[in-house]
Amino acid sequence: MKITLVHPAGSNWMPGKKDISATANRMAPLGLLSIAAYLEQQGHRVTVLDCLGPQAPGNAGEAARRVLAGTPDLVGVTATTSGFLDGYAIASALKAISPHLPIAFGGVHVSALGAHLLKQFPLIDFLCLGEGEQTLTELADGKNPVSIGGLVWRDGDLLHTNPPRQHLQELDALPYPAYEKLDGFPQRYHLPLFSYVRAPGATMITSRGCPYQCSYCDRSVFQRGYRANSAEYIYEHIKYLRQKFGVRHINIYDDLFTLDRPRIEALCALLASKPLGIQFNCAVRVGHADKELLRLLRRAGCLMVSLGIESGEPALLDVHKPGVYLEAVQDTVARIQQADLRVKGLFMMGLPGETVASAKKTSDFALDLDLDDMNMAKFTPFHGAPIWGDIATYGEFREDWRLMNCLNFVFRPKDIDSWETLELLYNMHVKRFYSDPAWRRRFRSRLWQHRHSIYRLLRHLPDFLMAMRAFEPKQQ
Repeated sequence: MKITLVHPAGSNWMPGKKDISATANRMAPLGLLSIAAYLEQQGHRVTVLDCLGPQAPGNAGEAARRVLAGTPDLVGVTATTSGFLDGYAIASALKAISPHLPIAFGGVHVSALGAHLLKQFPLIDFLCLGEGEQTLTELADGKNPVSIGGLVWRDGDLLHTNPPRQHLQELDALPYPAYEKLDGFPQRYHLPLFSYVRAPGATMITSRGCPYQCSYCDRSVFQRGYRANSAEYIYEHIKYLRQKFGVRHINIYDDLFTLDRPRIEALCALLASKPLGIQFNCAVRVGHADKELLRLLRRAGCLMVSLGIESGEPALLDVHKPGVYLEAVQDTVARIQQADLRVKGLFMMGLPGETVASAKKTSDFALDLDLDDMNMAKFTPFHGAPIWGDIATYGEFREDWRLMNCLNFVFRPKDIDSWETLELLYNMHVKRFYSDPAWRRRFRSRLWQHRHSIYRLLRHLPDFLMAMRAFEPKQQ
């Protein structure tokens, strides 16, 4: 069967502003590429349309025409919350021209909401809940929908939700994602600015699931179980990216890369004894980043680790990230720096319970840590997150799917008096961090190392200046 998989662009910036997200950080859609590789392994022919890619279509109609040019027998669309409506616009354009073309949707938003979406969006024929590789393949194989685990489907006016599919336990049996399906990969797929010193870059995911339960994290696809590729598989995957595509830096986007200590020890030993000329970044969690493990990561080629911190207010951490304490964060950051690794702090503003005082504490804490980089997300309540059911009791929520991308505030905590105050607190924090003299001295000392990022920044300087102005505090 001929199948086209679509990654919709969605809304990835702020209303009224030019979307520069793909310029700043264009990531390969790894989930879609994994499904594409699996489908081809099972004998199907697959095309991928990345609507955030370098040759992206300008609108839903153009995307539909590109899809139909390949005369597919089945179309699959993956969707985040902010991308779902864009994906549905493409589906609508497809059905207007080819009304009998079957269209399946999958992804985290679909897995969280389930059959409700088929009621509200009648042009979708199937939903693939959870992991999509086997579910979509069985659909493409022509298997009776009633027997396909994880499928939601229509039978006239009736909707059927099949029993969930068991998770893939042996991830090493999966082929590498079909990177070759992307136009311009890897040169035109960019890692976040200043997060690397070698180019080109790529991304990987080496595990699925996380045993922790942060209040804001949607686990609808992989749930709380944990499965991982072996060290040998990861090493060969990295080798494949290096030899076939010339990749020199990899960002590993596992939820919890270092959970399985023996796996990471074995991987680091392979990368140290048989180096591939690649550096990598990964994320660690407080409690999974001891001194020896960090030393091994450094020897293996790790450049920077990200650490989920979220807030400088202990009361907020107790509710939203239980088991993480400020003293432990300070100790972990110090160990990372002692291992000669860079450290990036991941924060979140606007959590339920946030106050002006707690936002100030977070800003102070971020500066005191002397971080190499920082990312401040805007809290977004997603349908599959533990906090979702009670979100209305904590403040004001504007459920606009297009804006639910962690780049816009859609929730205002009850102790923040206005949306304008929330934006002001956020912009003040971002401006304060990147204006800090110590951070600027460190940044200037690394300018030559970051020449690839500087070149990209200069090529798109007007867009980046516009984005910087968006973070200028606007006094009320």
